[in-house]
Amino acid sequence: GCDVVDIGMVATPCTYFASHHLNIGSAISVTGSHNPPEYNGLKIMVGGETLFGERIQHLRHRIETGELEHGSGNRRETDVVEAYLNRITSTIELARPLKIVTDCGNGVAGALVPRLFRALGCEVIDLYSTVDGTFPNHHPDPIRPENLTDLIATVQEEGAEFGLAFDGDGDRLGVVSPDGRIVWPDRQLILFAKDVLTRHPNAEIIFDVKCTQLLRQAIVESGGIPTMWKTGHSLIKAKLRESGAPLAGEMSGHIFFNDRWYGFDDALYVGARLCELLAKEESSPEIIFRELPDTFNTPELRLEMNEGAHHDLIHELVANADFPDGAVSRIDGIRVDFEDGFGLARASNTTPTVIFRFEATTETKLDRIKSLFRDQLLSLQGDLALPF
Repeated sequence: GCDVVDIGMVATPCTYFASHHLNIGSAISVTGSHNPPEYNGLKIMVGGETLFGERIQHLRHRIETGELEHGSGNRRETDVVEAYLNRITSTIELARPLKIVTDCGNGVAGALVPRLFRALGCEVIDLYSTVDGTFPNHHPDPIRPENLTDLIATVQEEGAEFGLAFDGDGDRLGVVSPDGRIVWPDRQLILFAKDVLTRHPNAEIIFDVKCTQLLRQAIVESGGIPTMWKTGHSLIKAKLRESGAPLAGEMSGHIFFNDRWYGFDDALYVGARLCELLAKEESSPEIIFRELPDTFNTPELRLEMNEGAHHDLIHELVANADFPDGAVSRIDGIRVDFEDGFGLARASNTTPTVIFRFEATTETKLDRIKSLFRDQLLSLQGDLALPF
């Protein structure tokens, strides 16, 4: 019995924007994001809050058992694209034109991205902007390096200042520098946190357990309060809503601005904010990216297990872990911060997989942290085929 406003095929952040713009508060995007074409899904927002965990499982149970209300609602079509683009361009102003490359990976953001960045005054070389759910060029997942190969090559061939990559439904951003390096989301957050804290001194900045120690350090040095939280864009968004922080983000590429925006994950807006930030600096984007602090670190390492076994292993590790020279966090699996790096082991929210990540100031120290985790895990289950 609901009244439905159909806004057509748009990027997920455009749906979130519509809920604010139309004063509705509840919205659904039908999206499989960057997953293969045979996948689909729903991102659901009710009363301004994203459904996840027990609430979405409860909804599934009601659908399966038929415990649903019935009535007669109305449907109307509305175009919010122009309002969305105008909202961004009215709040973002570039101090100078930028030359950039965009890669939408044939995801739905391709219908908007070139228009937006040209409207901001950028010279845009756009790759794979035609929407095609078979993803003929590469999967639109900007966190996987193999999906950034064409973007990196084009940035270098065209002499662009940097490149922006968008995921399948436009809520996650990848960034590459002109010298071909990937600027990972936790490094992007260092730039954004420093900028935001100039206007919000002593503010809380939220990030997930996968992020570099350098982000916490940068937040503190810039006068902010670092808050590490559980991985998962719905969980980060809920923590942001609870805290009122001006900025939050996670290693997967979801970044949320409460500062001058609505607090939802929006890769188009985040890309526009990055352009604004870089355009006003005296140094070139290449120098700014190069000056970001770096470490020795692993990519996300994955141990696939039988359904449920990944949770059992993490529960066992959390209960028995012994890292006397590290600071242990158990908010999402187990993360151990040492003076010279960190190690993380957590259960994936979406697949029967244990996820690991390691970082240290030197290669030798990185190997030491991996060895500490390896010994603890093998003492629990000696036959584990660990990916490190």
